[in-house]
Amino acid sequence: MNAGDTAWVLVSAALVLLMSPGLAIFYGGMTRVKSMLNMMMMSFGALALVGVLWVLFGYSIAFGTDAGDGLFGNPFEDFGLHNLLATGGSMPLVGTIPEIVFVGFQGVFATVTVALVSGAIADRAKFGSWMVFAGAFAVLVYFPVAHWVFDSKKDAHGTFIGGWLNHLGLIDFAGGTAVEVLAGAAGLALALVLGKRVGFGKDPEHRPHNLPLVMLGCGLLWFGWFGFNAGSALAANGEAGFAWINTLVAPCAAILSWLVVEKVRDGHATSFGAASGAVAGLVAITPSCATIDPVWAIVLGALAGAVCALAVGLKYRFGFDDSLDVVGVHLVGGLVGTLFIGLAADPAAPVPGRGLFYGGGLALLGTQALGAGAVLGYSFGVALALGLAIKAVMGFRVARDVEETGVDLVIHAETAYSSPSATGGGFHPLGVRHTVEALLEQHLERRLGQGAADGAHARREEVLAGASPAGTVGS
Repeated sequence: MNAGDTAWVLVSAALVLLMSPGLAIFYGGMTRVKSMLNMMMMSFGALALVGVLWVLFGYSIAFGTDAGDGLFGNPFEDFGLHNLLATGGSMPLVGTIPEIVFVGFQGVFATVTVALVSGAIADRAKFGSWMVFAGAFAVLVYFPVAHWVFDSKKDAHGTFIGGWLNHLGLIDFAGGTAVEVLAGAAGLALALVLGKRVGFGKDPEHRPHNLPLVMLGCGLLWFGWFGFNAGSALAANGEAGFAWINTLVAPCAAILSWLVVEKVRDGHATSFGAASGAVAGLVAITPSCATIDPVWAIVLGALAGAVCALAVGLKYRFGFDDSLDVVGVHLVGGLVGTLFIGLAADPAAPVPGRGLFYGGGLALLGTQALGAGAVLGYSFGVALALGLAIKAVMGFRVARDVEETGVDLVIHAETAYSSPSATGGGFHPLGVRHTVEALLEQHLERRLGQGAADGAHARREEVLAGASPAGTVGS
């Protein structure tokens, strides 16, 4: 065991953990004020649920002994991590770090990946239904795909026993396919299942309600991403430094190119564009941060920023409501970054490859395309099936009146801000039901007019009693 490597990976794991609340703030600022807490709760809910599943059996599916021709590991091999808790001379290692540290590092990858999907369904999803989806999606999609991409184990005889895409030669240092493409494809599937928000493409209220929070969330994500990428070296060495530099420069270039596109197209360079550009660059560099040199990282960042800035408009052209641009940034950015490896992979890099620009022909590009396509298709298909099943059994989308009133108020009995600009605020001293009653009455009276207090009261009772169309109040 190397103490320096262990310390670096522990710190990196903490940085990646910070990405989940960072994502909650980023997404929360991007959505409407009356949906902000629900949006943040979807990130925290995924963090809580997937963290438990990871310790119980998720790690075994992702990194246990292969039990399905490179498709998944034995889920019972390290159930509850009971085989990995030894210390001292009998402590199991992954490289130069304790395996239990590796478990923690990979576990926070799982939690933030599932949370990413939620951005596609802002303003209109039941929290309980989202939690069912998050757990099932982690088990059926993220855990197996992590095995496909990240598990590179060999047996005592040197025979490869890891994931099939890793064996095939896919280069994905920190999750361009297993995180970004996977989450983006699932986001597209759920956006199709839940349908468009009320007023999609027309209601100006759908714009981000708090841009300072968007910028803050972006900063926290970028900070955490250094652990995400550089920590994937699993050592405090030059490989980590190589990945760190690329994680700095690619999003810088992406910000600049996104702002140029905005200025040319719209006449203004915006703070929202800067934050989105940074995330697009981070997404794109994730698979290649140890495989392309910093000059190519600048090129990749500039390409990703411009392409993603254009791609976020696809939802209006094709009519799917990807609320917070999970498809336009994470799916498209992940594809750009994964395929770019086939062009610019450097045989002298810490994680070497020979891309087309280095005389490698189209072989690596083909492998990258196959890997990205397989993850995209599998994630989309399973997420679509799960979404439709949840919709049929328990409902996935809240009813129109709840969406218009605000999912924060009806589902969580809270509002983000206690001010006249928000839908009420604070808590009633007599408990949650009184909070909901008071805030609903305030909101409905404002909507219907002061002369309709009796009607507002009756409508409030319908919402609280669940007398409205199916799915109105469901949590």
